[in-house]
Amino acid sequence: MNNPSRVITLTTDFGTSDAYVGVMKGVILGINPNVQLVDITHAVPPQDIQEAAFLIHAAYRYFPKGTIHVIVVDPGVGSDRRAIVCRTDHAYFVCPDNGILSYLLQEIEDREEQPAYGVAIENRAYHLPEVSNTFHGRDIFAPVAAHLSLGVRLDDIGPPVENLVRFPLPLLTISDDKLIGEIIKIDSFGNAITNISETTLVRMKNVSVGYEISVASTRIKRINRTYAESQIGEPLAIIGSSGLLEISVNGGSAERVLNIKQGDTVTIQRFG
Repeated sequence: MNNPSRVITLTTDFGTSDAYVGVMKGVILGINPNVQLVDITHAVPPQDIQEAAFLIHAAYRYFPKGTIHVIVVDPGVGSDRRAIVCRTDHAYFVCPDNGILSYLLQEIEDREEQPAYGVAIENRAYHLPEVSNTFHGRDIFAPVAAHLSLGVRLDDIGPPVENLVRFPLPLLTISDDKLIGEIIKIDSFGNAITNISETTLVRMKNVSVGYEISVASTRIKRINRTYAESQIGEPLAIIGSSGLLEISVNGGSAERVLNIKQGDTVTIQRFG
């Protein structure tokens, strides 16, 4: 990626009622007034690194190659946790090294792609002149992203780093007749997104002969192509826009109606 993008995205847990997001944008535009800024979300639950990791992993691939993604969900701000820039074949990620890239790094390994390259953000020439202990989004991450958009080389930002922090991802257990995963996110509609991908489903042999999806006390015997294939108020399973199996209720909230939550086990049992 020899032509750094003029697109910078922002993902934070700052919300929009305070000035934090606007200030970060002001810093970026003060360095590169021609950059295009895109908000992915500022509604990550406070300090929820796992949620931020899922969201950036779901979103980044839909942006132009070379996009610079700034992710600030940083409960360790002011501590000795590293601030990093991570470059992949598709994008740059400017963020704390706290596990926020866990899903992304696992995907790179699973696809046997070129490994990510990371550097520590240590060159203070690319920080604001004064760095607070509580707002590295403004003082470090935003200016670094802006300088990257102007073509600053990664190696000028800081030295290479290895062993980026990762949190354990929910595991899948797969056999010929059973697949066990879990709910990894409840979205704003109450849909329960699992860690079971459409690709994983085809690894179950002869699944077409019949299967049952179980979560909590709910049993579902097919995967819908559309929500409309089920009656209003009926639970259903569907491959969502992220390519993952979701448990939903047509016209309602699966979280509330089915009394399910993040972390619940989802089992697919083949029969027949």
